[in-house]
Amino acid sequence: MAFVTFSKAYFADLADIWDFVAEDSAFQAGRLLRRFQAKLDYLAKSNTVGRPRPELTAHCRSYPVGGFCIYYRPTPAGIELIRLLHSARDIRQIKF
Repeated sequence: MAFVTFSKAYFADLADIWDFVAEDSAFQAGRLLRRFQAKLDYLAKSNTVGRPRPELTAHCRSYPVGGFCIYYRPTPAGIELIRLLHSARDIRQIKF
């Protein structure tokens, strides 16, 4: 069984995304969160499929989900989530 470890920054990103999307539709916000969860399950099982992003932080990988990008590190048991950011964000300005 693969495991997902969540960072505080990831939870903050997720809450911000939920708040923004739920302003228009709580239903759509829920759908988006379920889509993220499905990708997290996939990444935990196949933890090296994402694009290597060593310029952001050690062992970092990224994986797109719609207009968003999941940033994570592979672990022996699955993945460690770092951030969840909109793809339009300037990631050079973000702390990883």
